Amino acid sequence: MVLDEQAKKTMLRKIPHGLYICGVRDQAGEEMNGFTASWVMQGSFKPPLVINCVNRESVSHAMIVESGVFALSVLEAGQKELAAQFFKPRRRVGNKFEEVECYEGAATGCPIVADSLGYVECKVTGSVEQGDHTVFVGEVIGAGVHREGEPLTLESTGWNYGG
Repeated sequence: MVLDEQAKKTMLRKIPHGLYICGVRDQAGEEMNGFTASWVMQGSFKPPLVINCVNRESVSHAMIVESGVFALSVLEAGQKELAAQFFKPRRRVGNKFEEVECYEGAATGCPIVADSLGYVECKVTGSVEQGDHTVFVGEVIGAGVHREGEPLTLESTGWNYGG
């Protein structure tokens, strides 16, 4: 059987995804970075686990491997421009947090976007390298709510990342 490439792309793009800013740091906590994450989901209640799939060629991937931690700031519907700002590689745009108010999470030291719905901080407890991304399993070790609101979804932006 031959895979119908267009059908595959169409159907994979129908899987709903939220949009998050994933904040990362190096082991020493001296260097920070962030990227727009969309391949994220809850994986367990006890312990509370989050699955975060990260492109292996990114600077952020190396920082997660080195430090063993990451934070996910949940974006609000209407924060499409903020998500777009963090889609660009750091080597092209420099410090992505320069014009975004953020603070270091108490549990991980990773940057958290102050103007987000809230966040989870995670300690990596496992990973699987398959294809061009690594599936990081992170145990939630910190969390906070900034405000109520509807989360931003990939579908609502009109962008495609998948397929």
